[in-house]
Amino acid sequence: MSIKDRQFESLVKSFYQPLYRYAYWSTKNKAVAEDLVQETFTRAWKNINQLKEVKSAKPWLFTILNRENARRFERKQLPVVEMTEEWQLEQLADKKNDIDTMLMRRAIFKLAENYRQPLVLQVIAGLTTDEIANVLKLNSNTVSTRLFRARAELKSQLSSQQPERGENNG
Repeated sequence: MSIKDRQFESLVKSFYQPLYRYAYWSTKNKAVAEDLVQETFTRAWKNINQLKEVKSAKPWLFTILNRENARRFERKQLPVVEMTEEWQLEQLADKKNDIDTMLMRRAIFKLAENYRQPLVLQVIAGLTTDEIANVLKLNSNTVSTRLFRARAELKSQLSSQQPERGENNG
């Protein structure tokens, strides 16, 4: 096995799951998420010689994934169909999920995109602030501010839901 093969195998083993989780969260579709991750690794294989440092592999792969997701919309214009928030949540729901998880997902969906994307990259994909800045082409301070504001907004949303839950649940 060549060095390139071993390096690529290591990338796949290390980053397949975080890439898939992020792709699934972004697309809300298992098949599309799998295709995006596959395309990401195909591009990574073709360009693996561009990867100079191992520590930059994670943001490099997430950047490729984001670009692949964007290309998906450039290639094909699909008819726009309005989906309710409840339908989206049902698609992400796991039979094991509890009400708190569903409330958290609902609150995350309500965040503005510029707050939601860094938060999901951190929580779902496990990227650091610097890695998120690299992926989104932002300053690290901007990412930190957006993460802080996203958490503050989530806290506000979730705390406002607590009395409502108590009244409805006894």
